Amino acid sequence: MNRFDGARAFADLRYQVETIGPRPTGSPGAAKLRSWARRKLPRVRTITAKGNIRSLEGRIPGRKPAILVAAHYDTKIDIEGFVGAEDGAGGTAAVLELARVLRRTKRPAGAPEIRFVLFDGEECPDDTQPFYSCGLRGSRPYARRYAKELRAAIVLDFIAQKDLAIPRDESSNPRLWSRLRAAAGRVGSGAVFPDRTQPTILDDHTPFLHAGVPAIDLIDFDFPCWHKACDDLSVVSARSLDLSGEAVLELLRTWR
Repeated sequence: MNRFDGARAFADLRYQVETIGPRPTGSPGAAKLRSWARRKLPRVRTITAKGNIRSLEGRIPGRKPAILVAAHYDTKIDIEGFVGAEDGAGGTAAVLELARVLRRTKRPAGAPEIRFVLFDGEECPDDTQPFYSCGLRGSRPYARRYAKELRAAIVLDFIAQKDLAIPRDESSNPRLWSRLRAAAGRVGSGAVFPDRTQPTILDDHTPFLHAGVPAIDLIDFDFPCWHKACDDLSVVSARSLDLSGEAVLELLRTWR
């Protein structure tokens, strides 16, 4: 299968890292990313929240309730030289590529609406505070407002690093995860999603779980450059983006 273009997605990842640079909430880099990403999302709008949070949402029409596909675009503010090639840019690039493909893809009759959201404010600006209340500043208010309009939420976080392996985190919905693994098997990327679990991770999927929405988090948390300056282009690959992206695309493309 080759519907998801890993090379194109990697070019979008590279643009974020090399051309835009750091993208903390409220920064010129974050504003530049929003201006760039707006041109790539269908029916796009900005969703604001307290604390200068500016998330982007695009939509493909379909039957309600909708499926949410999301990533965060912000980067950590307090790490000098941090460009977040995996932690922010990878998921963002994948969401943009999924939007590009799916807006041109014929889906089954009665297929659901798909929402593509790039969350701002996932990172916590003060590591002395509890992460759930300090971070997730875009996803928490979005879940409060729109959870009743959603049937599922799929968050793409660490999906681009080399030697990618994404086990289910223990909080991710098992049934939805099984659907993702089945889709991965159909497109030849099953090895990326091993049949094992990793400990619960607090991430942008968590507010949706709290709101009763089946949600999963695609995150290979075995990542030695997490919140370190070495999270740059040297630790990510177009192949990893392609393998993870093809699986998510197959899940969304065939969803009835």
